[in-house]
Amino acid sequence: MIKLVASDLDGTILKNGAQSLPAGFVDLIRGLKDAGIHFAAASGRQYANMRRLFLPLEDEISYICENGALTLYKGKVLNQDVFPDDLLRDILREAQKKEGTEATSSMWNVQYLLSRDPEFIRMMTEVIRYDCKVASSIDEIPEGCIKAAIYENQGDMEENLHYWNSRFGDRCKVATSGSRWLDFIPYSTNKGNGVRELLKVLGLRPEECMVFGDEYNDTEMLQSVKYGVAMSYAKEGVRKAAAYTADSVEEILEKLIRSGGEPGGIFNVQ
Repeated sequence: MIKLVASDLDGTILKNGAQSLPAGFVDLIRGLKDAGIHFAAASGRQYANMRRLFLPLEDEISYICENGALTLYKGKVLNQDVFPDDLLRDILREAQKKEGTEATSSMWNVQYLLSRDPEFIRMMTEVIRYDCKVASSIDEIPEGCIKAAIYENQGDMEENLHYWNSRFGDRCKVATSGSRWLDFIPYSTNKGNGVRELLKVLGLRPEECMVFGDEYNDTEMLQSVKYGVAMSYAKEGVRKAAAYTADSVEEILEKLIRSGGEPGGIFNVQ
């Protein structure tokens, strides 16, 4: 029986750049809770932003934030990683040289924007609604950040991914995270770690968890449990990392609620 569901947000639940949950999704979470299934949001996004997305149930779910660098259950921090400071600053310096690239770094409670572009700043603060601080130089960014991420405003994303992998792929994992975002993730940090922390605190086994994802920053999470579900439109490598595929999270959750948490009728497994 499934007792924990964890899902990626951008591209998985939030489609086509949406910044609010689909209609009826809060009711689905309530239905999961009534069926004895705990829900966790798993994203490269920051904690404060994720809590706002899930109003009015923000205190009833768990959060795997910043690609697994920060995991919280009932407001308690289960794990918090730190991004290597020398690597962070090398990435930010390289990003400043590349046209059309915006560099960011995250503390657990704020994202630093190394940008002078008012449109990018407006997007982050007013559209995506992050808690942000604008840094005029790398020196203004403190040590102890938990993630580096860049926004590529132009170019093919596969080419951009190759560009950044050629420069930092030997020092960290570089993964697409949404349509224009690339996240730099220490090899020891991933969403799968967050899922494992939640399984531990909930006293559950991997076969009692179902996860959803659509990008390469979801692969470890998809592989961490028996019921890893990739979106049918995900890249081939992401689909290969999952045991199952689906067209929508909502459809699977509706079936899961109707089955009382039994996955057998959903994926035709016994």
